[in-house]
Amino acid sequence: MSARSKKRSARGNRPVIKVDVFSEGCRLPYKKMTARSISRLAAAAADKTGIENAVITVIITDDGFIREMNREYRKKDSPTDVISFANRDCEFPDIESEPEDLGDIFISIETAERQAAEYGVSLKDEIKRLVIHGVLHLAGYDHEKSEKQAAVMARKEREIYESIA
Repeated sequence: MSARSKKRSARGNRPVIKVDVFSEGCRLPYKKMTARSISRLAAAAADKTGIENAVITVIITDDGFIREMNREYRKKDSPTDVISFANRDCEFPDIESEPEDLGDIFISIETAERQAAEYGVSLKDEIKRLVIHGVLHLAGYDHEKSEKQAAVMARKEREIYESIA
C-alpha cells in the first residue's frame, strides 16, 4: 500500500515536498492510522524543518522487520521504534530542478503502539513524534553524536510537534 502527499509551491505548480508511504509486514490502515495521514504528517514536518523540493519515503512495518534492520545496520538485535536512512551526503545539496531523494524512515507500528500506551498518548501522537524524529534525521540532525546535538534535536522535535495539528 502506498500514498503520496505533495505540497505545492506558492510560486507555481511544482511540488516541493513529496512523501511516499508504504507498509512492510503490516497493513494500513492500522487503528485509524492511514498512509494518507502519515504522509501528511511527514510533509508538515519536512515543511517545518525547511526542507524543500524533496522526496521522503516512510515505511510502516512490524517489530520483526525493524528488528532485522536494526540488527543489520545498527548491530542491535532488538526492535526499535524508528530508523532513518538519509541519502544526503552533504549539508547543502546541489540546486537541481528534480526533487532530492532525502531518504527512508522505517517505523514499527507495534513499538509505536506500545510506546503510546506507556507514554499515555494516542497512537496518532506517537506516530507523529516518530515521523518528526525521522524527518529531522533526514535533515541532518543527530542526537547520537553529542549531548549538545541531542538537546538541539529534542528542542526542534518539540517545536515541530507542537506546531503540527
